[in-house]
Amino acid sequence: MNIKIIAVGKIKEKFTKLALEEYEKRLGAYCSLILAEIPAQEIKDESLAQKYMEAEAEKILAKIKPDSFVITLEIEGKSLSSVEFAQKLKDISANGTNEVVFVIGGANGLAKSVSERADFKLSLSKMTFTHQFARVLLYEQIYRAFKINANESYHR
Repeated sequence: MNIKIIAVGKIKEKFTKLALEEYEKRLGAYCSLILAEIPAQEIKDESLAQKYMEAEAEKILAKIKPDSFVITLEIEGKSLSSVEFAQKLKDISANGTNEVVFVIGGANGLAKSVSERADFKLSLSKMTFTHQFARVLLYEQIYRAFKINANESYHR
């Protein structure tokens, strides 16, 4: 399975980079993982936040293939247990999908056009996380899902 993660913003903290590198290494045994970072729009005027989101949306949508299964991370998305998430990925793969794209928005969230492109909207929590931390949580849950689906022990 090919996994692409499209994330707005760059990772700045060394400890976050190290965590992501570790999960990337672990995931290499299960899937092809591609990270596409979209530069965050610097907000100089809050009244232009929607315009900035739309600029990010154009860049996000340009990185998604028409036949990709898109999962956006949204606070109002569906909450799944780790086992349910693993089953979701298994079902997507069983339907012949070659690429699953996860989208993590920036500080302003996701533009409506990106949300509407989603085949599934996932909530990691009702809490709000920085995009850096959301990225680590997502990587960990993807790794956990592959371990669950392979009947391996990490998930316990």
